[in-house]
Amino acid sequence: MYVVHFFENKVEIVNQFLGSVPAVGDPIAIKGRKGKVTGVNQVDDKHVHVQITVEKAAVKNKPTAADLAKKKKR
Repeated sequence: MYVVHFFENKVEIVNQFLGSVPAVGDPIAIKGRKGKVTGVNQVDDKHVHVQITVEKAAVKNKPTAADLAKKKKR
């Protein structure tokens, strides 16, 4: 069992107690966000630092200027 620390841009997102360490390039989902593993550093026998990149969330149903103009003004 390993203590795995997940980092994104030098900021620790979460640490988990896992049975296996993720490999570079593996897809991963942390806190409901999808991403990929970009690097793995073995600190000692039990601790592992994993660097990830998280995909940006797409904004859906963003109102346009034409939609805002159609609203009834009171």
